[in-house]
Amino acid sequence: MKLSEFDFDLPPHLIAQKPPEKRGLSRMMVLYREGERIIHDRFLNFPSYLKEGDVLVINVTKVIKARLLGRKPTGARVEILLLRKLGDNLWEGLTRPARRLRKGDRVIFARDREAEIRQEGEGGKRSIEFFFPLEMELDKLGRVPLPPYIRREPLPDDEERYQTIYAKEGRSVAAPTAGLHFSQEILTEVKKKAEVIEIVHNVGEATFRPLTKEVVEENFLPPEEYYIYPEASRGLKKAVEEGRRIIAVGTTVVRALESAYSHGFSPGSHFTDLFIFPGYEFKAVKGLLTNFHLPRSSLILLVSAFAGREFLLRAYRLAVEEKYRFYSYGDCMLIL
Repeated sequence: MKLSEFDFDLPPHLIAQKPPEKRGLSRMMVLYREGERIIHDRFLNFPSYLKEGDVLVINVTKVIKARLLGRKPTGARVEILLLRKLGDNLWEGLTRPARRLRKGDRVIFARDREAEIRQEGEGGKRSIEFFFPLEMELDKLGRVPLPPYIRREPLPDDEERYQTIYAKEGRSVAAPTAGLHFSQEILTEVKKKAEVIEIVHNVGEATFRPLTKEVVEENFLPPEEYYIYPEASRGLKKAVEEGRRIIAVGTTVVRALESAYSHGFSPGSHFTDLFIFPGYEFKAVKGLLTNFHLPRSSLILLVSAFAGREFLLRAYRLAVEEKYRFYSYGDCMLIL
């Protein structure tokens, strides 16, 4: 299977640069796998697509201010995107420009706020030791980690809008964007019809890592951590036993649930490096709410596996024709 089979043309002006005025105002394309039907709707009507007894699984992870701007003692400016915590004050991060930061180099963020590069990795990765309690000061030193296709600096509104309304714990370095559409009012309507189950999947490098091999099967994803609460474990087991429909809000939830299925949804902290592409047989997830994704990405491969490649790409071409907004702050797709 070739990566080029998951490409499509996207005019740059359809890449959303800011969120809609209010949560819930996004457009929603609804795909029915049986009969390959497509409906155009609004996310405000999302609750009407749920059935009594459905289980909606959401990712309650929090996005941290993972983008750090600093300088070397020479004055050269550098940028670090935190990826994951390795130890008390040790983090793995992506650096830019990578050539400027070598092992032993110091980075200055503010007065008495410095770090040192401990190890060099591939693709701009570095392990970085911070000489201050970084997590306690991220709100002050860090910036919202907007993806690079949003071609502007973060605004004060992004601190609230690049976070789901139900975020409560964890340390994600990108938002689980399917959840950004929910307002409190819409979530309240959902709970009148469906059971809502919370899990945590910390969004990391696997979610935005470019696939580098043209042969799909030769690619891999680095592990990401997810956590199943005890009450979520009980609820998911019961839903599977009773044959109820489990609908995942976002690709992170899909990867967590499909991984958790293999160990009976046991509670606690786990890691997944599950790489889903067409041919994968879904075991837990029966419905998916997701945004429109980048071509040739692991995310479009996952959604293609769920909806069918030809059907999905036809829907994407239609989305371009109908001028849907793409990516993190864009519109959404519900696949049933």
